[in-house]
Amino acid sequence: MRASGHATWTRRFEDERDRRAVKGDPDWARGATLHPAVWASIQRFQVGEDGDGSSLTAKAEATGDPDYAAAVRLFVAEEQNHARLLARLLAAGGMTTLTGHWSDAVFIRLRRLTGLRMELLVLLIAEVVALRYYRALRDGTDDPLTCDVAARILADEQRHVPFHCERLNLLLGELPRAVRRPVTVLWQALLLGVCAVVAVDHGPALRQLGVGRRVFVADVLRSSHRLVPALLASRPAAGPTAK
Repeated sequence: MRASGHATWTRRFEDERDRRAVKGDPDWARGATLHPAVWASIQRFQVGEDGDGSSLTAKAEATGDPDYAAAVRLFVAEEQNHARLLARLLAAGGMTTLTGHWSDAVFIRLRRLTGLRMELLVLLIAEVVALRYYRALRDGTDDPLTCDVAARILADEQRHVPFHCERLNLLLGELPRAVRRPVTVLWQALLLGVCAVVAVDHGPALRQLGVGRRVFVADVLRSSHRLVPALLASRPAAGPTAK
């Protein structure tokens, strides 16, 4: 099979895991104070971060690319750490976690519809939306603990997006050339729909964080436009295939 070059990503995830271990957790003892709408929003995002990643991990292992499978396992571990950080943040503010939310259930069903390509396309939507959300959470409150947690998660998400784009570039490259552009158009249309739902569902919190619904949607779409060239870029011909 063709070598994917994902060993570099595995090292990046491992380096971040080691750096995180040295840095340690935020200071939970200082507590957190936020508007009720923001707390409710964090509760819903915490549900979305909380999952075992079994479907994605199984599909990654099925590729026969051990480097990619290892990187995906480390990615899943980071997402689970996000769920832990948000749960601890909620606890620091005297809030509880939710057992589930309809939006998370819909995303899970969409991601598991078909193969790895579809799962990553849907997952990338969640990551792009999360980039703007955690930036708003980091910059829109003066609560130190919340800013710290949001900044940590945002830094991870900024690595996750190019990680998924790199694999999706390979997967889209397997499609007929005439199909690739329409796939990205459909992906952006789905992103627009999801982003609009998030903007409505989290609108009260976004207002408290200083970001209007229209601004939120516009910023997410603007960032998606920058990703499409990376998804469609031609790669140089591969060298010898890996045994």
